[in-house]
Amino acid sequence: MIIEAFLLLKKKEEKMSNKIIFQFDDNLEYQKKAVDSVVELFRGLPKSLDSIYAERIRKTRIMEKDPVRNIDIVRGNKLFQNLKKVQLKNGLFTNEGVYKNHEKDFTVEMETGTGKTYVYLRTILELHKEYGFKKFMIVVPSVAIRKGVEKSIEQLRDHFKRLYNVDLSKYSFIYDSNNLGKVNNFVEDNNLSICVMNIQAFNKDSNKIRKDDEYAKNLWRDIKFVRPIVFIDEPQKIEGTKKKKSQSLKAIEELEPLFTLRYSATHKNLYNQVYKLDSYEAYKKNLVKKIRVKTINSVISKDFPYIRYTYFTKDCKARIEMFSQIQGESIRFKSFNVENGVSLYELSGGLPQYKDMFIAEQPHKEKSLKIATNYGDFELALGESNKKLENKDIIRIQIRLAIENHFQKQFEILEEGKKIKTLTLFFIDEVKKVRDSEASDGRGDYLKIFDEEYLKIVQKYKEKIEKYKNYFPHYEDVNLVREGYFALDKKKNEVEVEYKNEDEPKAKSQEDIDRGIELILEKKDELISFNEPLAFIFSHSALREGWDNPNVFTLCTLKNGSSEIAKKQEIGRGLRLPVDVTGNRCLDRNVNELTVIANDSYENFSRMLQEDFNKNMNKNEVTSDLLLVTLEKAGIPKIKITSELVDEFKKELIEKKVMDSNNVLLKNGEKEIKEIQFSNETLQEHSIQIAENFVKYMVEKGTNHIEIANGDNEPIINKQRSFVSEKEFQNLFEELGTNLSKKAIYKCKIDNEKYIKSSIEKINSYISNFDLKQIVEVVESKGDYNETGNFNLKKDSGDKEIEMSKIEVAPKSDFEIANYIMYHTMLPRLAILKIISGLEKEKRKALNIQDVLENVTEILLENLNEMKAEKVFEYEVIDGYVTDTEKIFEVDNKINEEDFENKRRLFQAKKGSRSLNDYYKLDSDGEKEFAEKLENDENVLLFTKLKKGGFVIDTPYGNYSPDWAIIYKNSSENSENNVGIYFIVETKADKEEKDLTSVEKSKIKCGKLHFEAISKEVKFNWVNNYDDFKRKFEIK
Repeated sequence: MIIEAFLLLKKKEEKMSNKIIFQFDDNLEYQKKAVDSVVELFRGLPKSLDSIYAERIRKTRIMEKDPVRNIDIVRGNKLFQNLKKVQLKNGLFTNEGVYKNHEKDFTVEMETGTGKTYVYLRTILELHKEYGFKKFMIVVPSVAIRKGVEKSIEQLRDHFKRLYNVDLSKYSFIYDSNNLGKVNNFVEDNNLSICVMNIQAFNKDSNKIRKDDEYAKNLWRDIKFVRPIVFIDEPQKIEGTKKKKSQSLKAIEELEPLFTLRYSATHKNLYNQVYKLDSYEAYKKNLVKKIRVKTINSVISKDFPYIRYTYFTKDCKARIEMFSQIQGESIRFKSFNVENGVSLYELSGGLPQYKDMFIAEQPHKEKSLKIATNYGDFELALGESNKKLENKDIIRIQIRLAIENHFQKQFEILEEGKKIKTLTLFFIDEVKKVRDSEASDGRGDYLKIFDEEYLKIVQKYKEKIEKYKNYFPHYEDVNLVREGYFALDKKKNEVEVEYKNEDEPKAKSQEDIDRGIELILEKKDELISFNEPLAFIFSHSALREGWDNPNVFTLCTLKNGSSEIAKKQEIGRGLRLPVDVTGNRCLDRNVNELTVIANDSYENFSRMLQEDFNKNMNKNEVTSDLLLVTLEKAGIPKIKITSELVDEFKKELIEKKVMDSNNVLLKNGEKEIKEIQFSNETLQEHSIQIAENFVKYMVEKGTNHIEIANGDNEPIINKQRSFVSEKEFQNLFEELGTNLSKKAIYKCKIDNEKYIKSSIEKINSYISNFDLKQIVEVVESKGDYNETGNFNLKKDSGDKEIEMSKIEVAPKSDFEIANYIMYHTMLPRLAILKIISGLEKEKRKALNIQDVLENVTEILLENLNEMKAEKVFEYEVIDGYVTDTEKIFEVDNKINEEDFENKRRLFQAKKGSRSLNDYYKLDSDGEKEFAEKLENDENVLLFTKLKKGGFVIDTPYGNYSPDWAIIYKNSSENSENNVGIYFIVETKADKEEKDLTSVEKSKIKCGKLHFEAISKEVKFNWVNNYDDFKRKFEIK
């Protein structure tokens, strides 16, 4: 018995070791910003009001503990000012009307896969730590999401314990109507208490929690009394319509929460939005995987005259997809806009299969596309191709491509030396296609196809699999590598999902779905271990909410006889960043790519998916973050960029007909802003730079989109050009790398007394303009007990307004203020104390107000940077510290079809060009023109575009990356260096020196001093065009 028990225990331990322990990074900037955005809303609220720290009420019955309620907060102007401040920092508009109607509601927008659950759990802990809030409710719309929250709490237990010394699992619970004692503890406990509830548990009068017990105790009323802070996960699923508020939303409002925080990627209503991380931002910041689309067309022979009519364009042309070839390159799928008479042979680059093929008539949106050939005409309906495939063939091709891609991706990762297990996810429409009880072996059609294709592909890759056999356990047993997860009835039988409408399952089916998701989540940690052979998963699309596994690299939606594309919600399940066997996230952008296997053309699939991603984005909308960056880049001092200035900027743009009241750019808006005369003095002072930057960022915004690579074509690798390996050029290149790799720090001499004096003047001036008499609304209420012993809180008629200056603010000593400023600026304490003592008496009192102190700290930092920039006199090379040359010369290593579409932003080197790489992605038309001039100049020996963040120069305003590194033929016969001279160039297209901001001028000055320090052979300057380049560097 003992031996048997030991073996069982050992077996259990081995099984547990298959689980991967997820590691969490507590220092991700975007997550910290999302947390801080909520925490800062309540910063500095007045403490002297009677109710703000009132926590307890007297007992209602003997032997019963007091309910413990959250501390109260003062709403009104102070909270509104904090909201404006947070929104300004995050580039969001403030809407006073929305605030007045929803002063308890705040919204956080975070893209799926970026750690939304982590963020709101950490926000709870921060609110508890900072303000002593204790009662929190997390409200979720479904069991699937609730199970996800439960799993996150389990996984984050040790992480949060290390950060906050709080065991989250001990202070949180999942609501269970059969165990109401936990709710009672939630009400009475004087510690942190977190209740996770499904909305269905309290949105009806018949819910158990709403009913009186035998002692007339009502938990619903008790919860209402403690004023919980409510976090709503996916609020759009419970909100109802504009005309009719849902019962769920009414139920939350009945609770009268202290405030409500709403978290989702797809909000219906953005009440008082405090943070935004949308699809595009998440993609741009590499917080999610890239997307690659591989279609069934990839199996079509390259000598077939393939044509697909993808869509009818706005300018009345037909968009077609076909094969095409550029001389010296491979045959690729390419799309063209065509009209009557266009030769497909010419478009193809002369491929013989398209000989004598033309567009036979002008395309019409109501007609099929007619194509003429020498063997007769044929027509293609919209979306149709001339390569006809049966439905069963389409499914087989999709499954084959998915298995192929799975193995190719796994090998690619292992060859990179990374230990990340890949998963492939199939979404299906019917359980029967996988589990068929009527079949003799229980396999459905999809499973039979999978097994056949899998065994063929395993044989194809057998040698490679054996090389990495430790990472492919039991790979020959098809029953162990694939599994299905479906909706389950109460007896755990797999069942089909029944729908009310296209996307909404029936109530009974939703319960079945929830049971299936529970099973998925139980397996989550094991699936990403190489000890678990399961790697291919079939699941019903209705269970997609359960699939947030980060290691899905291949996703395939199988819908027999349907051309409907996978929705963003389905693809979103595979966008999370992958995790290796140590539980750490992989940040390698070349690895982090999701391949979607589609039964549509790449062109149509990617276009429809883009529309799905961008449906809430209007390219002509003038957003708050755009106005903010326009003001910043125009050179306006940071301290002057307030919410009031942004509001004034917006107001003047509307008045001057640049945009309308809905923040949409008007037809002639970009022209109007160039001639605008601002009423505001600060705006008018910087009007030229404002106009220039506004147009620049509106144009950039119009081109913002998530890139979707075409997996049907071989990726274009952006290689270094072959001439660089020639000895002469190799020496030049190495010398350039040596010069750029040297690190140097700037030196500056600051006149201490001058800095102290100017700081005192700036602070006195700022406080003189600061409105110390901010108004705060105070709501007075009276509490009493009714005849049943229940406590009632009644609001007195009429709210009062008081001025903040009349509220006592806790005084801060000079030492406390100096410590705060020193921590945030690194200024010496003595200098800070001199500045404080130099302030006027009334101005010194203002530093007791936290808002003022924070802004004064900003003023001191900005003044310090300005004086540093002004007084930088030289750079000193740091011996023994260099930057890796690979990082310096790093480029975008893969170029896709979308890059070629945007020809204005892509430089492609010609034959004989002296560019270091084949391709460069550029920021402006001016840069493109400059690159072309470099390429055509026979005196240029080598040039490259420097990627931002690769090569950097340290400046008082942060790191600075110039644009170009150029090696030019040396024409001076007297020079020791008779091969080449080195230029580092910053391009400011079409700008004059007077148009440069003070920050730009400072960075250019630092650039010159930096290169003077590292090498006499490297020259640096800024130029506005190629002629200016030749003039400033004195070359012919």
